[in-house]
Amino acid sequence: MKGKAMKTFVDNLQAAMFAKKSVLCVGLDPQLKFMPPHIIEMMVKLHGKTWEALAAIYSFFNVAIIDAIAPYASAAMPQAGFYEFQHTGWRTLEETNHYAASYGLVRIKDGKRQDGGDTADAYAQVHLGEVPFFDGTTVRSPGQMDALTIGGWIGEDCVPRFVTEMKKHGTGAFVVDKTSFKPNSVIEQLVTDNGLTVWERLAHYVALWGEGTEGENGYRNLGVVMGATKKDDVPAMRKILPKAVFLGPGHGGQGASDDECATLFNDDGFGAVINDARGIIAAWQKGPFACDPINFQLAAANAAKAACDGLNAALQRAGKYPF
Repeated sequence: MKGKAMKTFVDNLQAAMFAKKSVLCVGLDPQLKFMPPHIIEMMVKLHGKTWEALAAIYSFFNVAIIDAIAPYASAAMPQAGFYEFQHTGWRTLEETNHYAASYGLVRIKDGKRQDGGDTADAYAQVHLGEVPFFDGTTVRSPGQMDALTIGGWIGEDCVPRFVTEMKKHGTGAFVVDKTSFKPNSVIEQLVTDNGLTVWERLAHYVALWGEGTEGENGYRNLGVVMGATKKDDVPAMRKILPKAVFLGPGHGGQGASDDECATLFNDDGFGAVINDARGIIAAWQKGPFACDPINFQLAAANAAKAACDGLNAALQRAGKYPF
């Protein structure tokens, strides 16, 4: 990486985990169906039924959620699709990014960007580094995050371009490979000419593309999305990528248990980060922390604490507890 003294994404993620004693990442996926009615009413009264009102609702909600979950999470992951409705939504995403950073949360953008050539460079610069500015200069992108989810199917003219930007700025990326959806993607499961599945073949390419992205802690800054609902496939993925970080969706709303999530980690207690979105941000609506919507923030805090504690207990049972 750029200079031995530069801390990289994986180093900062591990440090945040130790500081918070948490492997939890909270997904910031604001949708109107998750918004407490009093927030909607307040912002519509101020702005009318406008894009500005929608952005203000999401901004108010995200600030409250970050305040609630910060003691129990090491990372936050906004899903870009919920912010891209208009320029006001993009502004909310930037504000959310900066507010999460104020709590020491590592920021992962779930953007699933991919392309080739100059466009891949542009995506990499906007989300992970610096963008071209006037007079031949570059400046830090207002949208820069600590890490980004990317697609890998375009291959060698895509992912290595992101890796180039990562190496310059100490940022990271997760290649979407083995997803958590049920049923799982039929494309991921296709068997190729050498007997490996498509997802296994992609993982081998990630191993190749990730060479030279190691942080000070020895882990690579190019990881994969590895669904926590697919524990039977974890050993094969780990064999291919022994020192990669797995971004594990599926906890909470998609039903992955704490013990299933623990399988994603190496014996040193690192190598994965577990994302839970609606199970925390919408905890006020149903489940053990359901409550009057006025208390949505307390419900999110309680749900985040429970998720953090549950994951730590599972790591202890697996003999992988690092704290």
